[in-house]
Amino acid sequence: MPPLGSPQPGATVQPTSDPEAGPSYGSALSLLASLFFMWGFITVINNTLLPHLRSVFDLNYTQTTLIESVWFIAYFVASIPSAKLIETIGYQKSLVIGLLVMAAGALGMMLAASIPSYGVTLAMLFVIASGITLLQVAANPYVAVVGRPETASSRLNLVQAMNSAGTMLAPMFGAYLILGRSKGGTATADVVLTPAERLADAQSVILPYGLVAGVLVILAVVIARYPLPAMGNATRRLSPEARRHLSLWKHRNLVFGIPAIFIYLIAEIGVANLFVNFVSQPDIANLTHEQAGQYLTFLWGGMMIGRFAGSAIMQKVDAGLVLAVFSVGAFVVMLVTVFTTGPAAMWALILVGLFHSIMFPTIFTLGIRGLGPLTEEGSGLLIMAIAGGALVVVQGWLADAYGLQNSFLLTAACELYVLFYALWGSRPTQQAG
Repeated sequence: MPPLGSPQPGATVQPTSDPEAGPSYGSALSLLASLFFMWGFITVINNTLLPHLRSVFDLNYTQTTLIESVWFIAYFVASIPSAKLIETIGYQKSLVIGLLVMAAGALGMMLAASIPSYGVTLAMLFVIASGITLLQVAANPYVAVVGRPETASSRLNLVQAMNSAGTMLAPMFGAYLILGRSKGGTATADVVLTPAERLADAQSVILPYGLVAGVLVILAVVIARYPLPAMGNATRRLSPEARRHLSLWKHRNLVFGIPAIFIYLIAEIGVANLFVNFVSQPDIANLTHEQAGQYLTFLWGGMMIGRFAGSAIMQKVDAGLVLAVFSVGAFVVMLVTVFTTGPAAMWALILVGLFHSIMFPTIFTLGIRGLGPLTEEGSGLLIMAIAGGALVVVQGWLADAYGLQNSFLLTAACELYVLFYALWGSRPTQQAG
């Protein structure tokens, strides 16, 4: 597959001599930041959607987290087809198709709410996640590779900060338009809904997903008409003969980076998905789901602040060292979450968002460091590893079996692997030619 930034059929590109400083790249980066914003926004709507669906369909924690597992299974299933699609029609058209697929899934969510149907809901969330996968396969390596290699982590953290802006605003959107307009979202935890109330609650998602679909279509039109700059020759793919002499698996930073992404996603998604249910408990904050959904904004706000700060810090400090410090911080606050109660436990769980902030973009850029012409293939494997979020169902099972609070010990264990990767696993073993 040719590099994502190379000229493609039907795509207009503008070469830049200094892509990190050039005006064409700067404006393109701003436009791509809107994609990061939207897929962050839509992904985090799930955090308010899940407690909503738990109430509507009377689900246990395992069934609730299975919904999110279906979302992340889409990353595993759709990553390779996404790469093939980019090879066939070009990255710019693929971005447009990804946005339209997401819009179709959002419209399908309106159908699922009208029925209502748990099965159709799962299917439409899979469709939306497949569209996001296509965007991820194209946009993450594009931002990481275009520009100076030594500032790749800083650059991707900066754009991912816009992703966090979307995740910060989504809980307010979901809390007001989904939980705030439903009986289950405004009632205390022990209230049992009647069938009529469950039907009314299910239909409360029609308006928010209609609004999301409209924005996605508009953004697709804008991306289709915008001339994106080329990535240049740094990652241009080799001929099959030359490629046979190189191996991805000789690069320690990639080999250990793939499980690092996989394991980190278990931690991030587990915290986000179970946050509302956790802080709603009587011995933690004793809030309604609507009120807890508003506090979720602080979790994602911490991620946005952390990414802006991390982007600035990594201009001068080694990315691996910064990642190590943040992973230790995440481990400590997760222990506080597990072994305390009341506001201390709630705010500790909120604070983990700050420490999680730089992990995905930093692991990603450390993982592709030194791959040269293998960058494209390595990027695809790292994006596929986002499927680790599907294993949040394991935390759901732990919550059912051993208690919701104790289930966050799994999150703490995930932070330790990230620490290992930062200190040793991320060191590149060789440079690809």
